[in-house]
Amino acid sequence: MKRFNVLLTALIIAAFVLTACGGGAATQPPATAAPTEAVTEAPTEVMTEAPTEAPTEAATEAPATVEATITPTLGPPAGDVAFFSTQFNVVEESEKFRAILKEGGNYDFTGATEGPLITLVQAGAETGQGQVDVVGSVHGTFPAIADNMMNMTDVLDDLSADREFNQAYLETGLLGTQDYLYYVPWMQATYIMAANKDALEFLPEGADINALTWEQFGQWCQNLLDQTGGPKCGLPHGTMGLFHRFLQGFLWPSFTGGMVTKFKSQEAADMLTWAHDKLWPTIHPQSISYDFMQEPLLSGEVWVAFDHVARLAQAFNEQPDNFVAFPAPAGPAGRGYMPVIVGLGIPKDAPNPDAAKALIDYLTKPETQAKILRDLSFFPVVNGVDTSALPPGVALEAAAVDATVKADDALPALIPVGLGARGGDINQIFRNAFDRVVINGEDVNTVLEAEGANLQALLEDTGAPCWAPDPPSDGPCQVE
Repeated sequence: MKRFNVLLTALIIAAFVLTACGGGAATQPPATAAPTEAVTEAPTEVMTEAPTEAPTEAATEAPATVEATITPTLGPPAGDVAFFSTQFNVVEESEKFRAILKEGGNYDFTGATEGPLITLVQAGAETGQGQVDVVGSVHGTFPAIADNMMNMTDVLDDLSADREFNQAYLETGLLGTQDYLYYVPWMQATYIMAANKDALEFLPEGADINALTWEQFGQWCQNLLDQTGGPKCGLPHGTMGLFHRFLQGFLWPSFTGGMVTKFKSQEAADMLTWAHDKLWPTIHPQSISYDFMQEPLLSGEVWVAFDHVARLAQAFNEQPDNFVAFPAPAGPAGRGYMPVIVGLGIPKDAPNPDAAKALIDYLTKPETQAKILRDLSFFPVVNGVDTSALPPGVALEAAAVDATVKADDALPALIPVGLGARGGDINQIFRNAFDRVVINGEDVNTVLEAEGANLQALLEDTGAPCWAPDPPSDGPCQVE
């Protein structure tokens, strides 16, 4: 695993560039006590998160606060395959995804958050009564169920007869081994910024929108507040929003250079103090209820926003001439960003393994990958995808993704890895730290000590080693 984590960052950057470009002052919510249990590991993800990863973060991640909706006794969904996915679990995304599935056969899926899905797979292995044919989830889910998953090498060989997978994403599916493929890559995504073109005239003097700093972003939001009569910057801080990824993949890495090891550092304290004093007072008060930023962008309530590419897609597709897409800002330590890779795996005790392989075959065909890109803004992991007829908004997002990964100061931060069913705990810890300091005004050092202790307890309980951007560790990652 150590060698794997070291090589991952370079592999992700190369793969993302090649594949994504088509080559081949708010109301104060109460802060919930941060759980002290372990989080989920995300060894190598390159794009959307589920609760413990993104709900359908284009493959959007499931929010940290959402409770599990499946149980170990749940039967298979409608269709020929018991397909459980942590992606596309909000109504508008699930409808689009189901339409794509139906085009391939009698397929459907059951949406699940990460922790309960892990429990379901493990319960099947323990009882000898597997109920899951296909697991669709982010990279970080698979280490927790690695012992329960079949080797997908032969499946990959069959698929490779008529399609070519990006090699870097295949490397992530090995989970650090040489010849045991735990999942076949399915799709990839990340997060970017969006702005109404009316906001551009308020940029700070000399600012380059493709190379902004967080200080400049804060000043931009202040300019908009002062000169338009109200706050025009927004963040997805709602219950179903992916705000925890904003913190884990962007603010903490950009200001501290790490995610876990630097969680309670002086740099982290300075960042939260800046966010309390300078940034949050300029953020639209309704941010605490925003789940998808495309909606307030289209309504004009917000002019500048951050979110997952899938949760901005509607704005870019419906009004491509009115919006610009650009990389998230950089901090003193670099331009933090969170790549996400989503995979498809088959449990060893799958009731219908042949049907599961047929579904994976369908989902990884270039034609299906093109449909997912077109309708759900998840980027392909195979070559040969036709991008000639994509909505104009997808092209805007692709350019922003390209600029992000090619930036000289790019700093990839992986979705938390190795936390198993407790991946949601780390999300809540980061949210609590931000909310308690920035929104509720508590003492920054007191909060970081308390939440840092919760984070360390989680890491010790799960034994999760460090993941990028933190350096590899022997044993549980340590909060310094």
